[in-house]
Formats: sequence, C-alpha cells, structure tokens
Amino acid sequence: MPSRLYNATAHCAACGSHCDGCRDAIHGEEADMIRYLKRVFHNKSMFDFHTHNPDAIDAMINAEPGFIPRQGAIYSVGIHPWNCANVTDMELRRLDADARLDCVKAIGETGLDKLRGAPIERQTELVIHHIALSEELHKPLVLHIVRAFPEIIALKHRFKPTQPWVIHGFRGKPQQAAELLRHGFYLSLGKHFNQESAKIIPSERLLAETDDSNMDITEIAAMLPILNPALPSKILGLKIS
Repeated sequence: MPSRLYNATAHCAACGSHCDGCRDAIHGEEADMIRYLKRVFHNKSMFDFHTHNPDAIDAMINAEPGFIPRQGAIYSVGIHPWNCANVTDMELRRLDADARLDCVKAIGETGLDKLRGAPIERQTELVIHHIALSEELHKPLVLHIVRAFPEIIALKHRFKPTQPWVIHGFRGKPQQAAELLRHGFYLSLGKHFNQESAKIIPSERLLAETDDSNMDITEIAAMLPILNPALPSKILGLKIS
C-alpha cells in the first residue's frame, strides 16, 4: 500500500468517521499507518475472511478435505475448481465429513473458472454439491469465480439459497459489482481490486481478505472504504474479540 494514498476526506476504514487520528496517521509512513490501524482495531479485530496462511489468527483459513485443524482456528473447506477434474467419491465423502466439523464455518472455496481447471460442466457439478452442503449445514458459501458471473447468478436463482454467497477476491468492474449486489452476493476484496468497484459496495456487503498474499489484513482494510467489523461475525456466527 503506497503511503499517503489513504483518503483523508473519506470515512475512516477503522472508525467509520472523519477522525483526526486517521488524518494524522495518513501523513506518516506505511508502517506507521498499519500500526495505527492495529491500535484502532484492538477492541474490534479486523477479520481476514479468506486466507491460505495456515497460521493466521483472526481469520478464516481456506482448507481442503482431509486437513488437520489447528486448535482455536476456524476454516472454510471445499474443493477448488482448479482441482475438481479427478475428484473421487472418497474425496467427496471426506468433504462432507469435514464440512460438519465445528471449526468449519463456511463451505468453499468452490466455484467456476473458465480460464483454468476442469470443463465447466464438471465444475458446475461440484459447485452444486457445495451448495447442497451449505444449505444443509447452514454455513455460507465461499466462491471463486472467473469469467462466469452469469452462470453463478443463474445457479443462485435456480437454488434460491438461504445462506450467504460470498465472491472472494473480487476484481471486477463496477457494473459487475452492481449486478452481483443486486442478486444478493457479498463481495470480499483482497490485494488486487478495482477501486471504483470498491466505492459502490455498501459496508453491509463488503469483506476483506488476504487470500494468498503476504499482506496484513489491516493493510487491505486501509485501502478499502468503510468496513463493518461486525459483518464477518454476523455471516459466520462468530464472536470476534
């Protein structure tokens, strides 16, 4: 995150207002901003909605079936569309079992990727399996979508899910963001995102994630419009201290 780019005229991502503390912080170096944000968030921790870091704290760690949980950590579990070409019945049974673990708070990441992975028909079969798990277990669905927004919207209309569907790592244009928001999706933004899209996502639909980057979640938060620190706990049913 380049220093001095935080918008002093915008609502502070940490406190939700035009606060003097944040105005002062933006004139320091990047590291000072990160330390400042961490202090601001000390009573309402920023939650990393999607990470591949197995040692992450205050985060939902992405896992594959057969993973070994770390005590105190929380997870999402699913089969990535890149890995679904040769999924066996045994792997699906393992997914079904792991999805029922108390430490697993969401299903996925699953999804549709037209640039990589199995044929889209096979990817769709696996997504439907994850949708069924999400609805049965009352756990939200985490989605990896590449050039397949019409298809995932169609699946949402078809199944009429009761659980939240979250597009992770969203990088699309404002028009795509608006369309997904109209259909009830949540959008999670990470290291790379369209700044104009971020501006139109309401705080009640906006999540932050580090994904597979080395960034701190407070760095991501500092680049985004106002975040609602309570939103992840609302979606996942967590108590985030």
